[in-house]
Amino acid sequence: MTIREPAVSGQFYPASPEELKTMIRGMIDEKAVKEDIIGYYAPHAGYIYSGPVVGATVSRVNFKDTCVILGPSHTGTGAPFSILTDGAWRTPLGDVQVDTELGKAILANSTHLKEDRASHLQEHSIELQLPFIQYCKPDIKFVPIVLSHTNAAIYRSIGIAIAKAIKDTGKEVVIVASGDMNHYESQKVTHTKDRQAIESILKLEPVELLQRVHDFNISMCGYGTAACLIYAAKEFGTVKTELVKYQTSGDVTGDLGAVVGYAGIIFKGVKESAPVRLARETVEGFISRGEVPHPKNIPSEMKGKAGVFVSLHKHDELRGCIGTIEPTEPNIAQEVIRNAVAASTGDPRFNQVTAAELPELEYSVDILTEPEEIKSEKDLDPKKYGAIVESGWRRGLLLPDLEGVDTVARQLEICRMKAGIGPKEPVKLYRFEVKRYK
Repeated sequence: MTIREPAVSGQFYPASPEELKTMIRGMIDEKAVKEDIIGYYAPHAGYIYSGPVVGATVSRVNFKDTCVILGPSHTGTGAPFSILTDGAWRTPLGDVQVDTELGKAILANSTHLKEDRASHLQEHSIELQLPFIQYCKPDIKFVPIVLSHTNAAIYRSIGIAIAKAIKDTGKEVVIVASGDMNHYESQKVTHTKDRQAIESILKLEPVELLQRVHDFNISMCGYGTAACLIYAAKEFGTVKTELVKYQTSGDVTGDLGAVVGYAGIIFKGVKESAPVRLARETVEGFISRGEVPHPKNIPSEMKGKAGVFVSLHKHDELRGCIGTIEPTEPNIAQEVIRNAVAASTGDPRFNQVTAAELPELEYSVDILTEPEEIKSEKDLDPKKYGAIVESGWRRGLLLPDLEGVDTVARQLEICRMKAGIGPKEPVKLYRFEVKRYK
């Protein structure tokens, strides 16, 4: 078995196992609540400078069987996008086995990654993550990936390849993006620049991150690994981010004239409800491959029949919404599939959703109760009830509890406008309730 020997042991961190354990122990918060996360972003400088940020970050992580560590290339040696799928890496705390199964699955999924040892031999960005991870979970395996500077499309492709391999192998994995922030400017300038980059990461905006790095001349080495992690994380559904800790080398040395910034950010998955997951899988499959799901085991909440609305949002703005007031399909699952396709391709207010937009979409599914006719506007409440106005064949509907719709008058005004019914025309009124899934 090939062993990759440590390249910066005794320089960036202690070569003595006991000294290293003691140092890491002093940076770990043993009382922190550990969470199941998709991944995290953490720095890779000398431990006396960046260790407190790494320690605070990994203290929050419930490590699984395996991790994928993305490191930026500092040496320029070897393939620009390289992976290792066998062997082990040695640190003072022992050897860490490469997860061959997961590594080979990632490599098979990617058109950009190449198996290459040269790019890993002297690269410190991945190595510096390992002792902290070993301290937390000594028997963990990992897959090392080195990324050179490139464009968002390639980072997205690699991120999706990683996510697909994780799903295909069924492994429980934490994805680690190694990277420092702005380099060798004053504390004030570094704080300003890093704020721009961190904001984009927290918003899960990889394209904006790369643009800001360029526009503001931010010398962070980890923008590519951060972008790749964002793209991978979005493949697992809804993601929430949290800045765990930020500091600079100047906070340690007291020299604020030329500092390096360090940020620790965790990426947490938000458990999707079955209707939302089905809507997302439908849109992604239809837009990417022209396919729709054919669910065999339908969850209990989708076995009945009901009207369903599927709404898509992008950057908090509506991107499509189509629904059925009354059921048209054999079950709610089929109703969700039908309306998810329609919301992404057939809403006349919007162009069809593109494949590039898929990672940026958020989904909600409303399952409607049967509409009931009411005698008066007094029976409406825009927060609790959706409304339907009907005049002959014209019918307008508005879902309940929508931002900016706070009065019955406004609710009915929108319903009339959607149906092309004048403000003075007599109408029948109906109300309904929804079970909203996000």
